Amino acid sequence: MIRFDERQKTITLHTQRSSYQMKLDGTGVLLHTYYGPRLRGGDISYLIQTEDRGFSPNPDEAGTDRTYSLDTLPQEYSSSGVGDFRIPSLEADCADGSHTVDLRYVRHTIRDGKYALEGLPAFYDGEGVQAQTLEVTLLDRCSGLEVTLLYGVLEEYDLITRAVRIRNGGPSALRLDRVASVCLDFPAGTPDLITMGGAYGREREPVRMPLTQGVHTVGSIRGTSSHQQNPFMVLCGHDTTEDAGCCWGLALVYSGNFQASAEYTQFHETRLTMGIHPFHFSWTLEPGQQFTAPEAAMIFSDRGLGQMSRQFHRAIRSHLCRGPWKESRRPILINNWEATLFHFDADKIVSIAEAASKVGLEMMVMDDGWFGKRDSDFSGLGDWNVNEKKLPGGLAPLARRINDLGMKFGLWVEPEMISEDSDLYRAHPDWAFRVPGRPVTRGRFQLVLDLTRKEVREYVTRNLRATLKSANIEYVKWDMNRSLTDVWSCKLPANRQGELYHRFVLAVYEILETIHREFPNLLIEGCSGGGGRFDCGMLYYTPQIWCSDNTDAIDRLRIQYGTSFCYPCSAVGAHVSAVPNCLTNRSTPMHTRGVVAAAGTFGYELDLNEISGEELEEVRRQIDHFKRCWDVVMKGDYYRLSDPFSDAPFQAWMHVSPEGDRALVGVVMGTVHANPIRPRLCLKGLDPAADYRINGEIYGGDQLMYAGLPLPILNEYEAVQYDIVKV
Repeated sequence: MIRFDERQKTITLHTQRSSYQMKLDGTGVLLHTYYGPRLRGGDISYLIQTEDRGFSPNPDEAGTDRTYSLDTLPQEYSSSGVGDFRIPSLEADCADGSHTVDLRYVRHTIRDGKYALEGLPAFYDGEGVQAQTLEVTLLDRCSGLEVTLLYGVLEEYDLITRAVRIRNGGPSALRLDRVASVCLDFPAGTPDLITMGGAYGREREPVRMPLTQGVHTVGSIRGTSSHQQNPFMVLCGHDTTEDAGCCWGLALVYSGNFQASAEYTQFHETRLTMGIHPFHFSWTLEPGQQFTAPEAAMIFSDRGLGQMSRQFHRAIRSHLCRGPWKESRRPILINNWEATLFHFDADKIVSIAEAASKVGLEMMVMDDGWFGKRDSDFSGLGDWNVNEKKLPGGLAPLARRINDLGMKFGLWVEPEMISEDSDLYRAHPDWAFRVPGRPVTRGRFQLVLDLTRKEVREYVTRNLRATLKSANIEYVKWDMNRSLTDVWSCKLPANRQGELYHRFVLAVYEILETIHREFPNLLIEGCSGGGGRFDCGMLYYTPQIWCSDNTDAIDRLRIQYGTSFCYPCSAVGAHVSAVPNCLTNRSTPMHTRGVVAAAGTFGYELDLNEISGEELEEVRRQIDHFKRCWDVVMKGDYYRLSDPFSDAPFQAWMHVSPEGDRALVGVVMGTVHANPIRPRLCLKGLDPAADYRINGEIYGGDQLMYAGLPLPILNEYEAVQYDIVKV
């Protein structure tokens, strides 16, 4: 709920377990006073103690009061050029050439329901969900720049969302150079910052560090959220653990260049900002025009990192993902890529599907190489016509053969890219991003289509529509296999080229929204070389994302662990692949690969014709088991029971059903040493007053959580899985 206290001039946002407060001060500055455990009420601005600070200037309204300075006050949305030398939320080049923005309160409104954003993904409310919206309008009176701060409250999830709309209410054009979606000022303390680093094949590695004076910044300028960083961060206390302590999680609902910064100030206060990366960003606003910044989502937990993650998971599953697949079991699929690469024909695809259908797999996905002259990375992208040498008669006959096996049919696409060796490029070389007079930069031997141009978007959408209507296609893997370079468009003047990165993301969203609307039952899995665009923005359009091209089970323990800090298991594309693994050359047992993949959407990346009979029986058991427990994995609460970045002898995780009557535990043994100590595992999320059955034995929930469960001595990389049922 949202409450305005007229007397105290405070606006307080309450969720189930948290409160967030701002205050209008006497000069019109909107102060931030509190974000933490839920309060009964009151004005928390008593904590703001002003005093004369050297080299902290004073605004004109302060008169002779040298204790009042924007440089020392906690602000709801920081401005620039008027005495606050911390990270600004907004920077603009005004018509007179100045770089000054001074924001003061004008008005606010409170209404029921959650706001939506035009052309951008955002969390939404739903039937039976208590949600409210707060809009606060601030104004820079000299330039006429009007800033509307949007807040959405989904109370039961402890979720507060923020977004910003900026309108040029002045008589002259101006240019935005920085627009943060969220600004959070915290009082003095000694916090830790957690971000998600990594690289291709080892995405979302948690990095935890104590903040020291200065600015710590992570982000991406690759045109996507990237493998190297993720638009998610956590501020927490030094002593915050999985199960105890305070933490604040922030996720950006955006899929392009982003920047997340934490400034630990001279007075040991902390400012967090997150939004579009200012690198090569500018946006011209003519008089009357408006710009909308992406949404940021915030969750506070006073019960540790685990509770914060579970609240994000619940909110993303129910109020960010859309369509019939968000709550339904996804088909267990097999993909031919690691089995065949580009080298297949219709009979080969059917042979893989035939073997898969016999063990209970439900969908055959044909990956890269089905279109144009696409026998390698060097050619074909952009020519979305079927290669009939491989697939006589097109997609429809193949889809029918797959359907006749009792399986669904899915397809890989990469609509945002173009090969120079393609009919499309020969006809429209200017459709690719390329700076005139400069040599081109390639990634995976391909260029990027300029989707900011209407005719290019229409071409891509038209081809996708025709492909999806040409056969019974029920799934699409939407890939994007390179970072953006040479970002220049002939459709924009030189002084507006800084709009391209953001316009590109908006174009991707527009195409996805069109496909989502025209093919509402289509399941789309997002992908960007695996996890290069794994973010809340894409989850609005694609309820699952290929977590990483690295399918090695041991590496996946780390990747899926880091991913779980924000993103639910229902969003994690995870498959069993062949060994030795193509990226690590490591061999792990088939059972281990299945246990690890079962912590996500579950599927296979191999040719079942090429494995042993014993392994085939193991695959059959894995599929049968996942069909029985999918709802626990996809809809349940997720608990991290160990840290794979530590020296623990095993790695473990746990899913607990929403009703608390079932649970699934996965354990994988790490490096084995001589004369080992017998491991013991303490479970989480059970009812301490209830009894549970594990392998025919009855244990108390309190016993399993507080005393623990003895684990068997396993060989290196072996796994064990426990089904737990309440009795």
